[in-house]
Amino acid sequence: LILLLFVLHTRGRFRVPASPVITGGIYTDIEQLYQAVPQLANVFRIKGKIGEGTFSSVYLAIAQLRGGHEEKVALKHLIPTSHPVRIAAELQCLIIAGGQDNVMGVRYCFRKNDHVVIVMPYLEHESFLDILNSLSFEEVRDYMFNLLKALKRIHYFGIVHRDVKPSNFLYNRQMKRYALVDFGLAQGTPDTKIELLKVIQSEAQQESCAWNKPQITLGSQVSVTARAPRQLVRQPAARTANKRPCSLSQTQIKQGQKRKEGPESLHVQRSVFGERNFNVRSSASQDNSTVKLIKQPRVTDIAARKILAKKKTTSAVTNGLVKKAASSYPTNVTCDCYAKDRVCSVCLSRRQQVAPRAGTPGFRAPEVLTKFPNQTTAIDMWSAGIIFLSLLSGRYPFYKASDDLTALAQIMTIRGSRETIQAAKTFGKSILCSKDIPAQDLRMLCERLRGSKTSFDISTGDGQINLSQEPALQAEIFNISDPALQTSKKHLQYQKPSCHERDGLVIRTSEKPADLGWDKVPDEAYDLLDKLLDLNPATRITAKDALLHPFFKNIKQ
Repeated sequence: LILLLFVLHTRGRFRVPASPVITGGIYTDIEQLYQAVPQLANVFRIKGKIGEGTFSSVYLAIAQLRGGHEEKVALKHLIPTSHPVRIAAELQCLIIAGGQDNVMGVRYCFRKNDHVVIVMPYLEHESFLDILNSLSFEEVRDYMFNLLKALKRIHYFGIVHRDVKPSNFLYNRQMKRYALVDFGLAQGTPDTKIELLKVIQSEAQQESCAWNKPQITLGSQVSVTARAPRQLVRQPAARTANKRPCSLSQTQIKQGQKRKEGPESLHVQRSVFGERNFNVRSSASQDNSTVKLIKQPRVTDIAARKILAKKKTTSAVTNGLVKKAASSYPTNVTCDCYAKDRVCSVCLSRRQQVAPRAGTPGFRAPEVLTKFPNQTTAIDMWSAGIIFLSLLSGRYPFYKASDDLTALAQIMTIRGSRETIQAAKTFGKSILCSKDIPAQDLRMLCERLRGSKTSFDISTGDGQINLSQEPALQAEIFNISDPALQTSKKHLQYQKPSCHERDGLVIRTSEKPADLGWDKVPDEAYDLLDKLLDLNPATRITAKDALLHPFFKNIKQ
């Protein structure tokens, strides 16, 4: 009787939730997504957020199918600032190349104004970091085979993924299923079969020409001659200054109900580090509409007129001095800021290097780090090699750098400084290094990292080195083809991380290596690793050839 009364008393007050509880900001994000794309509520029941990136958020949802059946799906919500051509290109990659050979496909696509949601099959997967220290050697071989199989598929269609990393290659360990995802940064090869990637490539080349102008300096006066495309209109300075720096990525592309506001609402965003910015609305999305120029307000005050005239005169004189100074510099002049805490005018006058730079730090190929413009599918193969290096060494992330030159210096510590310098010459770049670093034996490196009980220094291969006594490494890059850059220098002092920063990078296995087959790693594994990490993109192994490597001889093709 007491139990019955308790049940009656608690009925309606305490209920076991039918789905996981969603709290905080995630609940707000889901509600906003339902409001932005109302048709989702008729088909999907969103359970929670399973991923978030710079350009999108991914949610787990339950699809209500006909006949009362339910299916788990992944909803990828692209941020409203994504360029329409970029969104369409990502969809085209999923439709044409996806759905087989470990490449993620697409089920549906929903759009409401500038909000786009891509519906994809959901693959439950494990975190790469969580399973790295328990993978057997055979599992690693299967993992790499399936990754290369996916790369072969997309490279056949002329797709360069540009962001190959473990979090973009989903792995269900129990079901032995794999999926290459996220084509948001993909670009096309010259012979790509994805038509919209050709459009993106054409726009990127046009923007490179627009921004690839010399930057001249004289004292504290800097004149940047880079200009925006004519279709874009620059916002008044007062309006731009009121915006927070963090809101730049949230700039809305005026579509749907905001399209009537006209081109005056557009912002000009300069490409950063040579990266193609697809958040800027280009001529491809103007629908051939005419663009009205914003006229400067007429100055009626006499005093204000005098001040304005004085500014124009000063500006003209300054520009003349700048141009004269630039023309007075001989092409073979050497900069005088080497190893100093300042940058000279010669270095500041260097022509801006514009090249694709997409990807994740630690996985970028040498040709990406040195801003080589003609990048191919070889950059995906380098990223696959970095993943393979992590799998063989048990270390993730293997490289951790704050900028491109530091990343390049870290690559030298493994592949050698002379080898890196020689490879860079093959694609028109020159690298200067302050010390000669020999290339390391990949087998010895991986075996020491996997079995070491001490922090391992990647600069010398010595597990007992005292990090506090390491010499600094300086590296610099410039373009061979430009005579003015042959003697100009861009420097960076590469400081090794402290022991505390490095402690979390060496992952030690709790099981004996012999239990997982790590005592019988064949030479073919390190031979394939060496070919994947070929510093020269022209000779780096392709996905098709890698699948035929002796390392996979016992795996069914």
